[in-house]
Amino acid sequence: MSERLIALIVCLLAVGAVALAAPRANPAANPKGRPAVSEKTATIQKVEKTDAEWQEQLTPEQYRVLRKQGTERAFTGKYHDHHEKGTYVCAACGLPVFSSVTKFESGTGWPSFWQPIAPGNVETERDWGLGLPRTEVHCARCGGHLGHVFEDGPPPTGLRYCINSVSLGFEKGK
Repeated sequence: MSERLIALIVCLLAVGAVALAAPRANPAANPKGRPAVSEKTATIQKVEKTDAEWQEQLTPEQYRVLRKQGTERAFTGKYHDHHEKGTYVCAACGLPVFSSVTKFESGTGWPSFWQPIAPGNVETERDWGLGLPRTEVHCARCGGHLGHVFEDGPPPTGLRYCINSVSLGFEKGK
C-alpha cells in the first residue's frame, strides 16, 4: 500500500473513533432540554412472550414489524390518513401509546405524532440497522417496534414520531 493510502485509512479510522465516542443528542429529549418523554418507568407491567407465542398472536406483517423491527411501505398503512379522535394503542399488548390530539400530517406516508400519550409509555434506543444512527421507538410494555423518532416535527416538541400503522390499534374517543 502507498503511504498516502495508509494515511487516509488512519485518518478515516480516527474520525470514526471520535464520532463513535462523541455524546449523541437524544431526539426524544425535547428542544428545551427537559428529560426525554421515553424514560423507562417501573409503573408499567412488562409483557414477555416467547417468539412462538408472538407469532401465534400477531399477523405475519405485525410480527415482521413489531418483533423483527420491520417497516411497512409508506402510504399503505390504515392510519397514515386517519383523522378520528381517540387513542392509538400498541397492536401487540394494547398499551396506549399516542393520542389523536398529537397526530399531524407529516407527508411521509406513516402516522406521525409530536408526543407520546404519556411519559414512559414508549421507550427509545439507538438503531444502527441502516448503518446510520436513528432512534427506534418501542412499546414500554411489550418491547414491540413502533417506528422511529426524528427531530423535524412541529412545535411544541419539534419531534416527529414516525410510526407504523401495523404496530397500532385504535380506540375511538367518546
